[in-house]
Amino acid sequence: MESVLKDINPVLQMLIVMTVFSLIPFVFCCMTSFLRFVIVFSMLKTAMGTQQVPPSIVIIGLAMVLTFYTMGSTFQKMYEMGSIPYQKNKNMIEAINEGSKPLKEFMMKQTREGDLAFFTELTRKTPPASPDEITVWEVAPAFIMSELKTAFEIGFIIFVPFIVLDLVVANILLALGMFMLSPTIISLPFKLLIFIAVDGWALIVQGLVTSYN
Repeated sequence: MESVLKDINPVLQMLIVMTVFSLIPFVFCCMTSFLRFVIVFSMLKTAMGTQQVPPSIVIIGLAMVLTFYTMGSTFQKMYEMGSIPYQKNKNMIEAINEGSKPLKEFMMKQTREGDLAFFTELTRKTPPASPDEITVWEVAPAFIMSELKTAFEIGFIIFVPFIVLDLVVANILLALGMFMLSPTIISLPFKLLIFIAVDGWALIVQGLVTSYN
């Protein structure tokens, strides 16, 4: 495969490289820890019932910062491994191929075996002899499926205490006969108070960051 990539015309190489660069937003959003961060923070915002606080741009910015923090070493390895073949023979295709290996290694560590086996069995007649034979595009869909499941599991755990508080407030209002008063409006200050008291942001961010270690 690598010998074929080396023989590609430089013009075609540049065209392929430009195509790959156009996929960078997709790679960052779906093939890094950004996916888990942004989903959990969005579900936290929904569970608390704060419509526009924090703003979506803040959630995305926080997820991006934490992504660079958790994957800094991976990005550094990608740059180092990709720059070596490019400096030797100026072959961008080979540089991209080598530079993607640390990303594939990161994704495989976070991917469930069942999800990875499903996608590899669809593309191969025989199971791969080693992880090195699995391509990054076989790992990517399995990684996305695993991250979605993990993020929703965390989101469910976050939702439960807020739902319980909503139910308690709703029952109290019902007992007092305040049928016209929305329980979510009354429960919101208590949600914020409890969330601040337990230092919720620190607990969630620390838990998400350590989940990648």
